Amino acid sequence: MDYKVQFTKFTEKQLTKIPVYVKEKLFAWMASVEGYGLPETQRISGYHDEPLKGRLKGKRSVRLTLQWRLIYVLTPTNEITFIMVERITPHEYRH
Repeated sequence: MDYKVQFTKFTEKQLTKIPVYVKEKLFAWMASVEGYGLPETQRISGYHDEPLKGRLKGKRSVRLTLQWRLIYVLTPTNEITFIMVERITPHEYRH
C-alpha cells in the first residue's frame, strides 16, 4: 500500500512558526512513511507513534522531539492512503 502525507491548511501555517530542528524531524518522518510505509515507520521506537484518547480518539500522535508532537489521521482512498497531519504542537508535561 502506498502512503502520501498531506498537510491541512492550519498545519501549513504552523510550519512557518516551528523551529527548524522540529521541521527536520517532521520531514524525516514523512520520508519514512512515504518510502517504507506507515506500519514500518510505526515500528521505529523513537517516534512513539500511539493512538490518542478522549476528544482526539481516532487520531494518532508521533513524538518529533521530547516537546513537539504531530497529530495525524489516516484517510483511506482507492490505492493510496493519505495521512493528514492536523497539528504540530508543543506538548506540555504534567509532573
